[in-house]
Amino acid sequence: MDKGKKLERKLSSINVCSLALGCIIGWGAFVMPGEIFLGKAGPGGTAIAIGIAALIMIIIAFNYHYMINKFPITGGGFTYAKMAFGKKHAFICSWFLSISYLAIVPLNATALALIGRNLLDNIFQVGFNYSVAGYDIYLGEIILAVGALLLFAVLSIRGVKVAGVFQTILVFALVGGVLIISISAVVSGKLHIENLSPGFYPSNHKGLGIFAVVAVAPWAFVGFDTIPQAAEEFKFSPKKSKIIMILSILFGALVYIVLSTITASVFPSQYNNWVEYINDLPNLEGMLSLPTFHAASQLLGNTGLLFIGLAVLAAILSGVIGFYMAASRLFYSMAKENVLPLWFGKLHENYHTPANAILFIMAISMIAPFLGRNALGWIVDMSSIGAAIGYGYTSVAALKYAKKEQNILIEITGCIGIVMSIFFSILLLIPIPALDCSLSKEAYLCFAIWILLGIVFYFKRNKEMK
Repeated sequence: MDKGKKLERKLSSINVCSLALGCIIGWGAFVMPGEIFLGKAGPGGTAIAIGIAALIMIIIAFNYHYMINKFPITGGGFTYAKMAFGKKHAFICSWFLSISYLAIVPLNATALALIGRNLLDNIFQVGFNYSVAGYDIYLGEIILAVGALLLFAVLSIRGVKVAGVFQTILVFALVGGVLIISISAVVSGKLHIENLSPGFYPSNHKGLGIFAVVAVAPWAFVGFDTIPQAAEEFKFSPKKSKIIMILSILFGALVYIVLSTITASVFPSQYNNWVEYINDLPNLEGMLSLPTFHAASQLLGNTGLLFIGLAVLAAILSGVIGFYMAASRLFYSMAKENVLPLWFGKLHENYHTPANAILFIMAISMIAPFLGRNALGWIVDMSSIGAAIGYGYTSVAALKYAKKEQNILIEITGCIGIVMSIFFSILLLIPIPALDCSLSKEAYLCFAIWILLGIVFYFKRNKEMK
C-alpha cells in the first residue's frame, strides 16, 4: 500500500446521488417493461411490485446508513462483514459482491451496440462477424465497447471529482430524457387510462405476478449500495447518506413505473390492448420489438426517439462510470486488508485513485465484447445473488451492533434485511416454475465455477500470507 496517500474527499452529495441513480437505472430500465414487468404483472401489478421492492430496499438502506456512520470508510459490505465477523466472512461477502459490480461494467458497455442496432440502423454492424450462444458479434460493436471501457477507465483514473461531475451530467441527461417522454405522454393526448386495462397480466394469478417482479429487486435496484463504497470520498457528513439512498431508490422506482405505464398505454394500433402486444413480442423485429422505444416514437416521432436515445445512452454510460468507481473501491479495500494482493490498493501518484484496480476491471471487462451479450447474460444473472449476499451481510452486521447499542429501529430493519436477502437468494437458486425467476442452467454453471475459484483463491491467498 502507498503510505501517506489517501482517497480524496471530493464527492458532493449531488455527485453521490448521481452515482447511485446512474447505477440503478441502466439499459434494463428501458427494456424490462416489455421483457419482464408487463408480461408478468401488467401495469398495475408492476406499480405495486416496484413499490414493494422499493420499500424493501429502503429498509435495507437504513442498515447501510447505520453502518456508514459507524465505519465511514471505503468498502461497503466487505468492511462491515470484516468489522463484525472477521476476514473469512469479509472475503465471502466481497467475493460475491465483486462479481455483482464487475459484471455490470461490461454489460453496460456492450449495451451501446444495442443503441446502434435499434436506433441507428445497425451502424456499428461492420467488419468481420461471428456468433456466440446465438448472438451475432461484429468488429464495429467490439471496437465501440472496448473504446467506451478505455475512455471511462481513463476518466475514472483522472480523479474522483472528474468522474463525479461527468456522472452528474449524465444523470441529468437521463432524468431529462425520461421527464420529456413522460410530459409528452400526458400532454399529447395519446396516453389513455383505458389502455392500461387489464391492470394485471391475465394468465397469472395477481399475487404471483407481483411476486415475480418483486423477485428481480436485487437486480433492479443494485446501485444504491454503491454509496458506501465511496464513503471515504464524501466531502459531506455521512449522516446525509440515508436521504441520498432513499431518494435514489424512490426515483429509480418512479422511472421503472413511469416507463412501464407509458409502454402499456401506447401500443401499436393493430393490437386491441397491451396484452396482445406483449404476447406477440417474440414474433416482432425492429422498433416494434422494443415497446418502450416504440411508445416514445408514437408520442413524439423521431424527436421521441432522440430523447429516449439520449436517456438510454446516459443511463448506459453512467452505469459504466458508477460501477468502475464501486468495484475499484471494493478491490482497494480488500487490498488494504490483504485479502487481495497489495497491487490492487496502489493509488495513482497524482490523482489518488485506485488506478490499478480500475485497470484490472477494464482488462476483465474487455473480454465481454468478444463473447456477446447472451454469454455475458449468464454471469450477470448470477450477479443478483452477489447483491443479495451484500445486503445480507450488511443487515447481519447492523443487527449485531444495534443489539449492543439497543437501537430498536436498526434491530428491526436488520432482521427484515436478513429475511429479504435469504428470500431473494432462494428465489434465484431454487426453480419455481410459476415465477420463472431462478438462474438459467448456464448461470448455475457460472455460479458454481465462481464458488470454486473463490475457494482456490482463498486458500492460495492464505498460504501466501503465512
